[in-house]
Amino acid sequence: MLIPKLLRNLVSRPLTDAAPPPTPPEIVEELRARLAEASEARLGRSLSIRQVDAGSCNGCELEVNALQNVAHDLERFGLRFVASPRHADILLVTGPLTRNMAEALQRARAATPDPCWVVALGDCAVDGGVFRGSYAVLGGVEAALPVDLVIPGCPPAPEQILEGLLALIEANG
Repeated sequence: MLIPKLLRNLVSRPLTDAAPPPTPPEIVEELRARLAEASEARLGRSLSIRQVDAGSCNGCELEVNALQNVAHDLERFGLRFVASPRHADILLVTGPLTRNMAEALQRARAATPDPCWVVALGDCAVDGGVFRGSYAVLGGVEAALPVDLVIPGCPPAPEQILEGLLALIEANG
């Protein structure tokens, strides 16, 4: 019984999702121009993001990593990820706030120069998500820091993340 199934799987095509359709160039250019204008008005330069995992399942991290692939290419919009909160303008927090990460998240915010925005990315960062009520979880990011933007979803799509970041920058620009 196992052998026929194995042979059938070896000769059949893999079951994967189709590649996302390319974003029309005019939409990409409009987004890039709006982001560049807003970040220039707000900071005089492009924006830097420090992503902090406060205890997630890594679903949101997969979508954040997708922002950097060839399909979405975050850097074409003037946004880039940095390794240190000392160089960041935005703290992008994923996952529920766990007891073990509360102090680390507060220290990351203390190390981030002003102006700084805190973004809660994903349902878990908003209110604890599926982990809410666990002895190890304090709740959403707001249990430790004031949040400037909430991007809900489990996980949110890369396009939702980009739109949220653009709305944040334009609203505060």
